[in-house]
Amino acid sequence: MAHIDPPGGDGRPAVPSSTTATTTVTMATPAVAGVNTTPAAPTALARCAAVDPAKFAADHWGRSPLLSRAAELPNRNGFTDLFSPADADELLSRRGLRTPFLRVAKDGELVPAARYTGGGGAGAEIGDQVLDEMVLQLYADGATLVLQGLHRTWPALVDLARDLTAALAQPTQINAYLTPAGSQGFATHYDTHDVFVLQVDGRKHWRIHPPVLPDPLERQPWGGLADEVSATAEGRPALDVVLAPGDALYLPRGWLHSAQAQESSSLHLTVGVRALTRYAMVEELLALAAEEPRLRSGLPLGVDLADPDAIEPELTETVEALRDWLLRADPAAVAARLRDRAWPASRPAPIRPLAHAAALAALTADSRVGPRQGLRWQLTPTGDAGRVALRLFDRTITLPGTCEPALRAVLTGEVTRVGDLPGLDDDADRLVLTRRLLREAVLTPA
Repeated sequence: MAHIDPPGGDGRPAVPSSTTATTTVTMATPAVAGVNTTPAAPTALARCAAVDPAKFAADHWGRSPLLSRAAELPNRNGFTDLFSPADADELLSRRGLRTPFLRVAKDGELVPAARYTGGGGAGAEIGDQVLDEMVLQLYADGATLVLQGLHRTWPALVDLARDLTAALAQPTQINAYLTPAGSQGFATHYDTHDVFVLQVDGRKHWRIHPPVLPDPLERQPWGGLADEVSATAEGRPALDVVLAPGDALYLPRGWLHSAQAQESSSLHLTVGVRALTRYAMVEELLALAAEEPRLRSGLPLGVDLADPDAIEPELTETVEALRDWLLRADPAAVAARLRDRAWPASRPAPIRPLAHAAALAALTADSRVGPRQGLRWQLTPTGDAGRVALRLFDRTITLPGTCEPALRAVLTGEVTRVGDLPGLDDDADRLVLTRRLLREAVLTPA
């Protein structure tokens, strides 16, 4: 039997060594990577946009808004299966919600959290729990309630975010906006990420204007251009539309928008897509540029930093040094930094710790397992002969190289029965490897 790792003192297999990912990877053979998706992943985008993915990518993504009416979308029953007013009431009243999972806005301003939070009573002496009676008063007075981070707290939206993240290959987040009849939570503004608006209940009037700053970065919020935003909002909108239940609207980042509930209260979901930009690549390139000695050298002693003429030759030298270094930049190193930046932004599917532990204890060669949905992974050889690295969103696991065929088979879903894992000597080895991957939440019981 090939050696994988000795069991721990309690008779359970030891947890593998884990390290943070390094910037560069020495590889003797090509790496293989993947993200495990559900069959629902291809349909997640179809719920939000009434055009095929290729047309959406070519004509709308990052370019122009897209209005999709309920009759054009596959689920004619709208979005109440994802989240409903009754679901919102349950969150606000029975789930011990805390800030920042709730924000409240009125007349374009955020309401201080102290006005709707407090202690939870005996046994829950936390000072920032949402108080339902305070929320009632604010909502009845016209305030908009913003339920944040629903991609982490509400099961149907956890699944939607995971599947949409897989379909777009971009991290997503989901908030819900509950607005009383006739009210408007926020003034005209823009977001620094793309959004899909899914109208769940009621009707809401949207006014959309072109960007005052195309493709804004996260460090470029609309508040810095408030005058330009206000002036543009006075003009004729590019899109003036009322969303009814089941309608969807895509807005690229930077497009100005405001929304007002109509004759009844409104509930809509906002799916934010936090795409990486070329500027993010520049940031990672500059971080790697610290390897260049010419860029680490100091400016001349006594140089007048306020004198453009004195700075000009130093700037020229710096630009030349940077250009020379950029021409030698290693794509593998840049990819590694972008991976470490992007992967943690999207968590894989939740696991059930108690059921997972029970399956681990009962594992046999006939047990069936599968890769954790939404898990991003990369399998590469290491610099250490005979070892293989399994890179995950938050750590790297090193294993004997003999495990590589089994790892590839189980991570890609080609093999589900433990006893069928290829490349290992016997079932004892297969069980040790599978227990390790279950303990690391790489695999889940099928």
